[in-house]
Amino acid sequence: MPYPPPPRVPSGPRRRSLLASVAGGALLVGCSDGTGSSEEGTAGSPSLVERTRVRAARDSRGIVQRYDAVLAAHPGLAERVGPLRAEAVRHVEAFGETVRTASPSASSSASPSPSSPSPSSSSATVPATEKDALAQLAAAERALADRRAKALLDVPGELARLLASVAAAGAAHAYLLTEAAR
Repeated sequence: MPYPPPPRVPSGPRRRSLLASVAGGALLVGCSDGTGSSEEGTAGSPSLVERTRVRAARDSRGIVQRYDAVLAAHPGLAERVGPLRAEAVRHVEAFGETVRTASPSASSSASPSPSSPSPSSSSATVPATEKDALAQLAAAERALADRRAKALLDVPGELARLLASVAAAGAAHAYLLTEAAR
């Protein structure tokens, strides 16, 4: 048995059409603030973006210093840890800063500089065994990757993508270091 037609056909636009129009209008209004700025949009002020970039570069320098300290204490790890250190140097450069090109074995300091907070500041010295040194590096990389993953939620555009990429690389470094410590 067929259903009878509705008793009254509503006049005017339907509810779905209205919702789609309102949503589309909101998207168009939200896409541009009219100032032509790309990084200072609704996600934060330029100072937040700059502070996040500087902090990320400083943290990457701290990780490079940790790698340098481990390589100075355990030169036998150079083949395993050297490529990861090189990646950390590239992370510093990606955030717009540079790292001194001193050789890893020339570093006499086993702890990061005071201006660069380390992911686990309670461990200022390099462990005596290679296995423990690799585990310490892995923990530092993991903590830094976690901090970066949280920070990328607060910044817009390119910096968020860069933080996500570097956080993923840091997580991969932590995995590789953990596997190497086994």
